[in-house]
Amino acid sequence: MRLMRTSEVTQRPVVTMAGEDIAQIKDVVYAADGGSVIGFTLAGRGLFAGPLKEGLPWEGVSALGADAVMVRDESVLVSAPSIVEASRGSAGSAGDVLGSQVLTEEGIGLGTVRDVVVSVDVTGGEQCDVVGYEVEASEGLGTQGQMVLIPLPDTMAASGEHLMVPSSVKDFVGHDLAGFGAAVDRFRSHLTESRP
Repeated sequence: MRLMRTSEVTQRPVVTMAGEDIAQIKDVVYAADGGSVIGFTLAGRGLFAGPLKEGLPWEGVSALGADAVMVRDESVLVSAPSIVEASRGSAGSAGDVLGSQVLTEEGIGLGTVRDVVVSVDVTGGEQCDVVGYEVEASEGLGTQGQMVLIPLPDTMAASGEHLMVPSSVKDFVGHDLAGFGAAVDRFRSHLTESRP
């Protein structure tokens, strides 16, 4: 497993196993609960290429490498609207978390989401889980204006513009990806141990 910011994935080329360069990643599409990546919208290759009508569901990804997203062939692509529709929750809201406010259970604002940290199986085929957010910290973290990494529980509450996290998350905030995977594991273990 490898951690990466989803901003690193946008504009990455989509390449088939036969070596064909078929598209580039335009947007990352999240599940309505914000807990996983369900796919990508695509753009054509080149400076002036616009959005494509096709999208790439996560199940169609063979590998997410440092330089490209690998797919078996073009047959894994689906209509872009179907990926966006799959991200909508029962309330009709799509899973776009960028710009959302992160709040504790007590309503204390921790910051604004600027990027999403995902855990990716290097070989693909597995779920691409959202494990944290990079946020611009607010006064609630005592580091206002700084970019920090906040680990997320396995499941979380999301409602429109607000993402709810347990108050104990403040004890597990990170500053770089190098040790963030361990912080996520410690945070999730802490939540499991503190349940009645």
